Amino acid sequence: MIGRLRGILLEKQPPELLIEVNGIGYEVQMPMSCFYELPNVGEEAIIYTHFVVREDAQLLYGFNTVKERALFREVIKANGVGPKLGLGILSGMTATQFVASVEREDISTLVKLPGVGKKTAERLVVEMKDRLKGWSAGDLFTPFTDAAPLDNGGSANQGQAEEEAVSALLALGYKPVQASKLVSQVMKPGMTCEALIKDALKSMV
Repeated sequence: MIGRLRGILLEKQPPELLIEVNGIGYEVQMPMSCFYELPNVGEEAIIYTHFVVREDAQLLYGFNTVKERALFREVIKANGVGPKLGLGILSGMTATQFVASVEREDISTLVKLPGVGKKTAERLVVEMKDRLKGWSAGDLFTPFTDAAPLDNGGSANQGQAEEEAVSALLALGYKPVQASKLVSQVMKPGMTCEALIKDALKSMV
């Protein structure tokens, strides 16, 4: 089990990153609510991980705090919710927002998340409400700041940022037409890929 990585960020391609630890590069998928808080490429990062082994793949999911990882593990315990859907859920809203939605039984907000229909939203509330009692007390999770970090590429043009943002939303479970529409609605001159993704996701909640 790989539970924690400490190393240098080599690449950031939302929602995936590449981190080098003792000469080995680990590909890690991370919820966007955590991704925004990563340091710049070339700097050191500490990531708490959840390791998934399937017949056709071995996958690492990363988080900034142990508590965020614990919530992800609770989410994927729900019937019919796998790691990919869990990634989409915690990308569409912060951990704190998700816990609050479950506690309030806010089905209308949960169904806006990619891959979450009414039945899945109801199942999440029923199965998780008791397990998440007390989780929203205190500052337990990564803050969802208003300013996304600057794109480290520097030379990336607006078209490339838009394309990468759409690709990230597709990876999170949004349909192609929906992903393109969300990005085009929030796009403004000079916006980075991460800023586009963030505003697109915020517009859904």
